[in-house]
This record gives sequence, C-alpha cells and structure tokens, in this order.
Amino acid sequence: MISLGLVFYTESKTSGFCPKFYKIVPGLFMAYLIPAFFTTFGIISPEWETISATGEIVKGKSQLYYVASRFLLPAALVLMTLSIDLKAIFNLGSKALIMFFTGTVGIIIGGPIAILLISIFSPETVGGAGFDAVWRGLSTLAGSWIGGGANQTAMLEIYQYNPQKYGGMVFVDIVVANIWMAILLIGIGKKDKINKWLKADTTAIEELKDTMASFTKRVQKNPSLTDFMIMLAIAFGTVSFGHFLSSHLSDFFSNLVASIQSQGWRNIFSFLGSGFFWLISVSTIIAICLSFTKAKNYEGAGASKIGSIFIYILVASIGMKMDLTMIFDNVGLIAIGLVWMGIHAGLLILVAKMIKAPYFFLAVGSQANVGGAASAPIVAQAFHPSLASVGVLLAVFGYAIGTVGAILCTILMELSATL
Repeated sequence: MISLGLVFYTESKTSGFCPKFYKIVPGLFMAYLIPAFFTTFGIISPEWETISATGEIVKGKSQLYYVASRFLLPAALVLMTLSIDLKAIFNLGSKALIMFFTGTVGIIIGGPIAILLISIFSPETVGGAGFDAVWRGLSTLAGSWIGGGANQTAMLEIYQYNPQKYGGMVFVDIVVANIWMAILLIGIGKKDKINKWLKADTTAIEELKDTMASFTKRVQKNPSLTDFMIMLAIAFGTVSFGHFLSSHLSDFFSNLVASIQSQGWRNIFSFLGSGFFWLISVSTIIAICLSFTKAKNYEGAGASKIGSIFIYILVASIGMKMDLTMIFDNVGLIAIGLVWMGIHAGLLILVAKMIKAPYFFLAVGSQANVGGAASAPIVAQAFHPSLASVGVLLAVFGYAIGTVGAILCTILMELSATL
C-alpha cells in the first residue's frame, strides 16, 4: 500500500520530473514493478523457511496473492460491473473476438515454431525423452496461456510431465507472462500513438466511455458512510455467495466430468472442475443481474473507484511474486517462452494492423488468453474502469477453449521436437 500510495502521489504531480516520467511509464506498471523490486532484493519474500523451537524446518508462503485474486478481484469485478451497459459492450463489434482468437492462434502456432527455432541453436534445450521431454512440459504453458491454471493442471495430467521438473515450467510461465504484461501496460501509456499507427477506429470504445461518464455524472453524489458500507456489502456478499456456489458447482462438474467414458472429452471439459472459474463466472453473472436494478446507481457514489483500489492491490500482489533475477536462472526455457510470446505478439500486431483494431482489443485479447481472469480486467480497466468487464467476458472464452487449444498446440510441439 505504501508503494501504491507513492505511485499515485507522484503521478498526481503536475510539474517537475514526475509528469514526464509517467508520460512514458504508466502508473499501473510502476504499481507492479516496485513490489517486484522488493522481492528481488529480499526486502519481502513470497516464500520462506524458518526453524521452529524443536529444530524442524517450517516452510511458509504468503497468502497475499491468494486473498487478492480470490476475494478482492471478484469484489472488484462486481463493483465495476454494477453499472455495465451490455448493449454498449455488444456495440464494440466483432473486432474484440477476432483479436482474442488471434491471440489463441498465436499461442497454438507459437509453441512449435519456438521449438524449431531454438533447436537450431540449442537442440538440448528442446530435447528430453519419455516423461522428461521438454514438449510435455511446454504443454502446461500452452494450457496456461490459452486458458488458465485449471487448463494448465489438465495438461500436466494429460501428458504426465515429470513433476520434479514441472517447477521450471511454472517459473517460465511467471517470468514470460509477467514480462509481456509489463510491455502491454507500458503500451497503454502510448495508446494514442499506437492507435494512430494501426489506423484504428476507436469510436465504439470512446462512446462506451462517454456513456459511462455521463451516467456517472448523472447519478454522482457525495458518498456517505452508509453508501460505502452498502457497496462493500454488495461486493463481498456477492463474492461470498460466489465462493459458496463455486465449491458446489466445481464438485458437481468434477464428478460429472469424471463419469465421462472418453478420456479425450474428460480432458476437454476439465476446466469445469475449477473453483476459480466458477467463482469469477458466478460473481460476474450476479453483478450483471444487479446492473438492471437500482444498485447500478452506486456508481455515482464511487463503486468503480473502490473496485479500482482492489485491482491495484491485486497488481501489487502479482508484482510481489516476481523475482527479476529468475530470468537468468534458466536461459534456455526462458528463450523458448520469449520467442513463443513474440510470435503471439507479432500475429496480434499483424491482424490488428490489417483490421484496424484499437490497441485496447489487442492488449485485452492477449491478456484474456495469457493472463486469464486474473489479469485481463487489470489491463482493461487501465484503459477505463467501465471496460474491465470486457476483459472478464473474453477470459471466460479462454477457459472454455483452453484445453482443446493446448492439446492442438502440444501435438504440433511434439512433431516439431521430433523432426
């Protein structure tokens, strides 16, 4: 919170070095980077070991990211979705979906191309035999970067990669995905120039932002303590109900999927057993329903601003997981991940240029794949709080197609690795 306070304080300055700095580097990126520096230099620690009074080694792990992603994120989505205008979102057109699926295709073809390219310079990096084969481990990255954690776990089960080496793949996932998100956040500070280069038509996005701004102005009021308490009650009441339902729904669908005779179909629908998937889905659905009631007027009391606070705390907690020195721990696998992500990015830029899609669709379409529901709303709300719901809706698509897309990617990676 000190880091976030420092970012917002310096970003609010209108003279001196700060305005020039934040024209280049957006505040959201600094909210992510400063906690990453704390972890890198050992000021804070996501995980630790200590010796108990009896001489036993006790391992500890910070729960900050878990709390932020499982409680504050869904609460933020509720508060930001209360005033959603579904008709205006649908008016954004087909370009959002085109960019999302372009991102998916970029991940599917990026993996095998990365293996082919890296094998030219370092064949041992993409080698391995049996359950140690690198392509098996990379299948978990494909699951994560198209869908999310549930899809990643499903791919680990399907291809049975060596569990002792799996940590290396998780490490690549964290490093490469966070580097890419950082690049996207920096791009937001230059979105006008990027849109001009893309020759993008941002009319629909600006209309949505204007609609939200005029609605907020119409219902704006000086919030009372009662308003704040009711908004938090709506947010966390919805989240608690989401947790309650998600536990039952994930158990029900896990058993249902387990009863399917075909292993292939079980793998495809494995994401339905994810509690996080149902938590985000239930919370968002309830919030959309509330947007048709008088609850949407709480936007005038600052609902989306409170939601933005929760989002920024989530961003900081993501940054706290990132040790920047890890980039040098496994250069070979990182190289594969960077080439892979580069192909994903290149295809997005190419298609965005062809269809003249705004940078917003490129960034959110990418994060709905690579980051899922935990980071797509972060990138979307950096453009405008009213756009966070677009990120969530696209991320749900990612969960649905994650395992299927990852299996296709893995088949191509196996072929590339054995050529």
